[in-house]
Amino acid sequence: MRQLLSIPALLCASLLIAPVAALAASEAAPEIKYERYTLSNGLEVILHEDHKLPIVAVDLWYHVGPVKERAGRTGFAHLFEHMMFEGSKHVGEKAHFKYLEAAGATDINGTTSFDRTNYFETLPANELELGLWLESDRMGFLLDTLDRAKLTNQRDVVRNERRQSVEGRPYGIVDETVFHLLYPSTHPYYADVMGSHADVEAARLADIREFFAQYYTPNNATIAIAGDYDPATIKPLLEKYFGPIPAGPQVDLTPVTTPPITSERRKTVADAVQLPKVTLAWLAPPAYKPGDADASIASLILGSGKASRLYRELVLKQQIAQSINCYNDSEALASNFVCEMIAKQNVTPEKLEAEAEKVIDDFMKNGPTAAEVEAARNVTETQMISGLQRLGGFGGIADMLNQYNQYTGDPGYLPKDLARYDAVTPASVRDLAGKTLGKDQRVVVYGVPGKKVLNDVPRSPDDTDANVKITPSHTAEFEQAQAWRATAPKPGPERALVLPKPNVFKLDNGMTVYLVERHELPIVSTRFVTLAGAAGNPADHPGLAGMTAAMLTEGTAKRSADEIAIRAAMLGTDLSSASDSDTALMYISVLKRNLPGGLELISESAERPAFLAKDLDRTRAARLTSLLQQEDSPVQMAFRAGALNLYGTSNPYAYDSLGTSDSLKAMTRDQVAGFYASHYGPKSSLLEITGDVTPAEARALAEEAFGKWTSAAMQPKLPPPPALPQRKIFIVDKPGSPQTALLAFGVGLEKNSPDYAAATVMNTMLGGLFSSRINMNLREAHGYTYGAFSFYSFYRGVGPFITGAEVRTDVTAPATNELFKELEGIHTTPLTDTELRMAKDSIIRSMPGSFESADGVNGQIQDLWTFGLPLDYYEKLPARLEAVTSADAQQVAAKYVKPANMLVIAVGDKSKIESGLKDLKLAPVETWTEK
Repeated sequence: MRQLLSIPALLCASLLIAPVAALAASEAAPEIKYERYTLSNGLEVILHEDHKLPIVAVDLWYHVGPVKERAGRTGFAHLFEHMMFEGSKHVGEKAHFKYLEAAGATDINGTTSFDRTNYFETLPANELELGLWLESDRMGFLLDTLDRAKLTNQRDVVRNERRQSVEGRPYGIVDETVFHLLYPSTHPYYADVMGSHADVEAARLADIREFFAQYYTPNNATIAIAGDYDPATIKPLLEKYFGPIPAGPQVDLTPVTTPPITSERRKTVADAVQLPKVTLAWLAPPAYKPGDADASIASLILGSGKASRLYRELVLKQQIAQSINCYNDSEALASNFVCEMIAKQNVTPEKLEAEAEKVIDDFMKNGPTAAEVEAARNVTETQMISGLQRLGGFGGIADMLNQYNQYTGDPGYLPKDLARYDAVTPASVRDLAGKTLGKDQRVVVYGVPGKKVLNDVPRSPDDTDANVKITPSHTAEFEQAQAWRATAPKPGPERALVLPKPNVFKLDNGMTVYLVERHELPIVSTRFVTLAGAAGNPADHPGLAGMTAAMLTEGTAKRSADEIAIRAAMLGTDLSSASDSDTALMYISVLKRNLPGGLELISESAERPAFLAKDLDRTRAARLTSLLQQEDSPVQMAFRAGALNLYGTSNPYAYDSLGTSDSLKAMTRDQVAGFYASHYGPKSSLLEITGDVTPAEARALAEEAFGKWTSAAMQPKLPPPPALPQRKIFIVDKPGSPQTALLAFGVGLEKNSPDYAAATVMNTMLGGLFSSRINMNLREAHGYTYGAFSFYSFYRGVGPFITGAEVRTDVTAPATNELFKELEGIHTTPLTDTELRMAKDSIIRSMPGSFESADGVNGQIQDLWTFGLPLDYYEKLPARLEAVTSADAQQVAAKYVKPANMLVIAVGDKSKIESGLKDLKLAPVETWTEK
């Protein structure tokens, strides 16, 4: 067996170019101060006070997931994640989202993992009481409203989610098979958290009422609140809303044994994909137990990011893999150490597995280098500290407090968590790998192109549960005492809306710099943006801008792609480059001490790309494969078909950043270098810096990194707007698809249009919110989809208006009909006063949440520069939105939502959807292929 000693040797040599000192946990970890106490009914409360923004995060964890389910009842926790949004006794049916969206809440969601179910929302600070009212009412008063109609509807929605997220996703059924092999069928981690179609469809009203009464109780829950609350009133409010709810039965964790794997388990699964996928998986130590941190570090070194061993060997060197991803999914009963590898065309899964095995064998034998461990630790610590920028949502402070509390019993575990990683050594990682990653301990799953086999089941009869009688869950006396809950709490006094305005300066060479100071955490997010997107593509070379942007990080005059990735990892980050319709960009997020090195890496890539032939050929091959992979995703196919038919093949906006296979194959080094020379330069570029940096520091760092750059590149011309099409339906055949990707495309507007505010308010209620007309119709009223939407995609020129959903195959035609009813209805039924108020409040009150993280700030203020908006744009936007009337909304709907001039793309099984679409007589129906 060939030993890959060159990998760690090269890594070590490269790292010696510019070493970065590892961060001690005490230096990197701000203390998260918190208070924890328990109400008399058993509800655990964790409080963290933070007044940097006028927002507050509410994060409620129920300690129930598949770990508490039993065979035949899989998916119940996830089903309840949906049921909890259907409206409780005092809140009203389908009203939960409406209250939150009207209040301007962000990060409204619920998620289910193996060990817990969580519900969270980030609210304007003056709406905290609303969040407590909503969460407490569904904890204490959901059962009386949980009827057969709601259960039927949400069974449909959950099964649509499974079709979309598991069965319709490329390799989704392959990934599910991995868990079927890692665990026995009786183990709670065996099934997908969504459960099987059979179990979800078999869920009956009595079953789920019993499940709720057992687990959705105050004594089986923890609520974390983080943000701008009044410490003098928070505890009385929590007692008011949650204190009266009776405790439920004691919840005991049934002991579960996770049997070790003692001989290799292997399976091949056919899927509707273009390329084989190889997954290797092992059982690793449980979350936060000895060895867990070592496993996480090992997964980063082996296969996470461009500096990882598998990426460098299989993607860069041998070029037999399209992508590599290793991760350690830490759970309570056992962790899942997984390496996923997608092969290039004409590469067998056997070949990919054999070459990956050599890398893993060497890792097990020799362990990582000290430099590799240091880089992985830096990346981990940067990610942990970066998460503290956000109060709520996935990985925010409230979520982190709950995570640590459930798994360690210590909400303030962050310093100890960082200390776990500081304690990792090359020897401890090698020891972990030797004990864990053996061939006899692994699962091997091949996902190969072929006919997908699904285990769907029919819907339950319409009279299911018709005879079930719902008995009150509380006494009449208790209900009377809680009657005050029928009135929603009023918001407190409005807090001042303070949104960041960048400090702007220019370098002598004409480059613009935006700085937003944030000194609460030692984190800095930086973006380099230039006007070199698809709009600049020659008509006969779609994808040229995208190729040029991709090449920026594939080698410079000073460093190879390998060395760029390694240097970025040592800085605790990953240097990424991308392009879109109008811009190309590179971005990093680093701890402050690593900002000079990060800016040096960005400037080197922006100013001195090498465009070597070998790098161009490798990148071309990867992008051709990405283009092929788009055929695996019905949604991506729909977006591609819609843009091409709306704009026409001669307009640069017709193509995404990949372009076409013919263009990619014909692309030369001179063309890429020529595009770079004419489009990249300081006068057409922006540097954004947000975080722990002063103006003096920012200017000095920008001058050092970009001050000597010279170029004559200027802004490109804008593509012409598309002509209004006549309505037509295009079917893109995807045989065997479990759903139809149904999208409709029309002509939109520019972001700097005077109509922007009115169009945004109008579309918010048409399809921009969960509570929008389109989603409430297609998802909530009919159960056709997991989610439906509409949005304007803003370009510097005229972008598209897009609406639609992924719908069940058998309802493709009626879903199309309902979609167009709503598109027509926005003209014939103006926004009501309630809808208008809801749209405005949702947009305006949620604005602070868009500026929570440094990267979020950069994303928002980038628009100022890209679209030529004034620096006080966000300060004045609330007043513009507030001024919109229902008549204004109807007027812009007439201009920018034209049902008669929309192109419908339906990507699905033609044999099952064509006749229904023709029977609609909505528009001519054609079959469309790109070639």
